Amino acid sequence: MKKKKILLAVDGSRWATELVAYVAEVCEPRTAEVVLFHVTTPVPESFWDVEKNPTFRTSRAPARAWEEAWRLMIEDFMQRASGILQKGGFEGSGVRVIIQPRHVGIARDILTEAEKGYDAVVLGRRGMSDMRDLILGGVSTKLMSRLTQVPVWLVGEKAPGDGFLVALDASDESLKAVTFAAPFLAAKPRDVLLLHVVRGLDPQAEALARFLAPEDQKDWLKKVQEEIHRTAGYMDEVFERAFMILEEQGVPRDLVKTKVVSGVSSRAAAIVDTAVSQGCGTIVMGRRGLSRVEEFFMGRVSNKVIQLAKNHTVWIVL
Repeated sequence: MKKKKILLAVDGSRWATELVAYVAEVCEPRTAEVVLFHVTTPVPESFWDVEKNPTFRTSRAPARAWEEAWRLMIEDFMQRASGILQKGGFEGSGVRVIIQPRHVGIARDILTEAEKGYDAVVLGRRGMSDMRDLILGGVSTKLMSRLTQVPVWLVGEKAPGDGFLVALDASDESLKAVTFAAPFLAAKPRDVLLLHVVRGLDPQAEALARFLAPEDQKDWLKKVQEEIHRTAGYMDEVFERAFMILEEQGVPRDLVKTKVVSGVSSRAAAIVDTAVSQGCGTIVMGRRGLSRVEEFFMGRVSNKVIQLAKNHTVWIVL
């Protein structure tokens, strides 16, 4: 079986160390190989405009000192990261280190590397700044919106529990998340929860319904509820197909549970709340859902899950 090739975009921060530790825990060395990838910048990005000023070009000593300090820091980080992976069983060709100078931009350089046949790209929620979630602005944001051909793992702080929650809807697209996760779950078996969330009737729709004639209002509400129940009922078939995908890869059926949550106002919040209550540290979702008009990530549910699940790792699958 061909090994999964995983790209870890690291910056030397303690958050990057958490990212490496997560991969060492989740991935089985016999079925995966990892690449520690870092794009180094000659000087802090805030110095780029200063460098362009001829007045400052005569004195390069501070910049050189910065470059040397950064090089030593990254090399030390890579040694420690390799050690974490080795403790997890990764050895020899199972771990590669790539340190390259910035060519176009950090995000674009990572994107270029990610397009070289990787099965997943692993990003940290925070970086060297340690000031705020990178997903709110920065490298991770750019990559999450542009990495549309490769699954992305966004690693948060260590969440309690090592179970996996796979969010499913009634679309074929959501089953791709199961297909992608199955080899990882088979290589290192753990509890898996297949979750479907049915949102309740939109408050705005309920408000509009009041302007209908009583009989029309009753008929309309009945049809809406029937549609909600019909979709929920179809999930039995989706769950069974998911069971078959997991079993074919070798995931023990007794480790897989299903759950349907209905009548909630926010599907994203329900997914995160369930992950917390069920001890699932990783949430797996498809990039597209029932609406094929726009990217699932760029739309609603998965984007909100990423924002809410700060302590969890979220996998966004094609």
